[in-house]
Amino acid sequence: MTALCLMADRQGEWLVIHECLACGELSANRIAGDDNALVLLRMAVRPLSHGRLPARALLGL
Repeated sequence: MTALCLMADRQGEWLVIHECLACGELSANRIAGDDNALVLLRMAVRPLSHGRLPARALLGL
């Protein structure tokens, strides 16, 4: 399994989306208190670092 990204569910709980390296199946797991906060933060901002989102869209948030 490899961690792909983060998402928030309707209750505001954060989930890590994993992909199985063998079959490609996706699964979601809740973050835990002992998860590395820096790694989670890096995963959360990864889409912003690709430059596909215009800066003006970020300023509107």
